[in-house]
Amino acid sequence: MSFNIGLSGLYAANKQLDVTGNNIANVATTGFKSSRTEFEDVYSATKLGSGSKTVGNGVRLASVSQQFTQGDINNTGNVLDMGINGSGFFVLNNSGSLSYTRAGTFKVDKEGYVTNSDGTARLQGYGVDANGKIQNGVLTDLRIDTSNLSPKATNLVSSTINLNSTADVIDDTVLTFDPTKSETFTKQFSTPIFDTQGNQHTMDQFMVKTGANTWKTYTLIDGRNPDGSDPALAASPPVASTMAFDTSGKLVSVTTGGVVSPDLKVTGWVPGDVTDGVWKANGAAADPAGVTISMANTTQFNADTARSIPTQNGYATGQITNLTIDGSGVLLANFSNNQTKPIGQISLASFTNEQGLQPVGGTSWKETYASGIPGYDAPETGSLGSIQSNSLEESNVNLTNELVDLIKAQSNYQANAKTISTQSTIMQTIIQMT
Repeated sequence: MSFNIGLSGLYAANKQLDVTGNNIANVATTGFKSSRTEFEDVYSATKLGSGSKTVGNGVRLASVSQQFTQGDINNTGNVLDMGINGSGFFVLNNSGSLSYTRAGTFKVDKEGYVTNSDGTARLQGYGVDANGKIQNGVLTDLRIDTSNLSPKATNLVSSTINLNSTADVIDDTVLTFDPTKSETFTKQFSTPIFDTQGNQHTMDQFMVKTGANTWKTYTLIDGRNPDGSDPALAASPPVASTMAFDTSGKLVSVTTGGVVSPDLKVTGWVPGDVTDGVWKANGAAADPAGVTISMANTTQFNADTARSIPTQNGYATGQITNLTIDGSGVLLANFSNNQTKPIGQISLASFTNEQGLQPVGGTSWKETYASGIPGYDAPETGSLGSIQSNSLEESNVNLTNELVDLIKAQSNYQANAKTISTQSTIMQTIIQMT
């Protein structure tokens, strides 16, 4: 029996050496999770029990368990390098076969799909609809679309304007409004807007104080009336909107052509260009809904006539300039037209029993019956960790501990070899006595 006990000890020490050596070999492997050997003693037993004087029968390997503790996350500067700070696994799809990894070394293949480092599997996540809304719930291959962002025509302009209540009144019956003569208006505000082809135009608003608590505003695009006619011509006078304020300086109403509305509405705009003083339509169109100019935040106080930076929802054609990934795994594409558009979101998987996962190499695991089925969701949801872009999770191997374990395993091996050697010496003694 002593030979068997010693042999079991040699086998156990050898397995401990193997596991420790594998940990040390992968100390620099991204996303690697260290393993440890777990042993249990062996006793001979009968149906009536083992008795009180039973001698042990050695040791056996109970399990090689992986330790899914957090590894250090270090910056790399590569946007597609991603570390998970917390629990969860990246999901990879290789021709319909799903695997799970903590190694976030991703790249883009020639078709724009985000793949693992060797290009054999695609990263899984959630796509977006035409409006840029994340379609959470259905896993898909994440793809970075590098095509141009189509232009959008402006249909809303908003800003905060204050009109100086102490400004001089301009008698428009004497000084008829003329955009080329500054004495015929109090203040001019300019805003860039866009047509359906992404061409930029300048929309000017001219503010004219015509009386106490009363202002008129004229709206021109590219220095002309929205229909393209020249306001300098007697036959094409610009249309004024009248703004009325109460005694506290708050806007009461905006009236255009007898219609009262809290906003200004530019309809019938025909986009065009002026070349050598000649206006010509450029073939594009305005938004079918027209352009709404929000005036709700206009006041008349005793302060300089000024306006905050205006916002408008149109833009020109855009080319993707860079990509950012936030903590929730949303991939945000930044375009040359100052627009930002979500193009997908990374999905993470979680398991009831991570120890039940089957290692398959390539720093990946497969689902098993023991692990339970995976649950998928966005990062930062529930117990799932957050994504750190431009970073990688290092191996969680503690090299100091592994070197100590290496010495212990070596000592164990030598000690068990000694028990076999001793037993052999005893047997030789017995043989010599016969």
